[in-house]
Amino acid sequence: MDNQEQLRICEALLFASDRPLSSIALAEQLVEGSDVGAILSELQDKYSASGVNLVEVAGKWMFQTASDLAFLLRKEEEKERKLSRAAVETLAIIAYHQPVTRAEIEEIRGVGLSKGTLDVLLEATWVRPVGRRRTPGRPMTYGTSEEFLVHFGLNSVKDLPGVAELKATGFLDNVNTSRLNLLDDVKPNEEQPDLPMDDDESSSEEQVIS
Repeated sequence: MDNQEQLRICEALLFASDRPLSSIALAEQLVEGSDVGAILSELQDKYSASGVNLVEVAGKWMFQTASDLAFLLRKEEEKERKLSRAAVETLAIIAYHQPVTRAEIEEIRGVGLSKGTLDVLLEATWVRPVGRRRTPGRPMTYGTSEEFLVHFGLNSVKDLPGVAELKATGFLDNVNTSRLNLLDDVKPNEEQPDLPMDDDESSSEEQVIS
């Protein structure tokens, strides 16, 4: 199998998939020893000036609409994901301060967090429980999910834009960012909680939340 044929296989797999694919998943469909990185790089170059681009999100690969054409789909996406101001504030806090507990979210916002607000983010699969703090009561902590990264076209939370950029997109309209401790020089982290959950506990937490 020559390089061109392997490139066509990767291209077909990425187009047909309804979710991002890892380099490992792609390599499993190719001849052993294939240089998947070189193939993906070639595909990126091939589509760099097209209406769709090959991008890496959450450490995986997918085709997405070119950034300069994204406005064509914006209206449809806003209808699908219309969040309340409370939900937007909560999502912003989780994204930039994760892992974070419910009490910490409430402390930053200065108001109580209704159960419904967190439910909306969990149902959208943008937020997930990630573990428990090694403190009295072992409170649950929350972080963003792979679906969050995919939806916003990010490879990791370290790629989150600054607050000025978020305001420019309208995402933080009518949100007091100084009150949320969201400053342009704040860099999100990928710190993991002290006590990760096991599978049974994760399932139990999801049932309680729902």
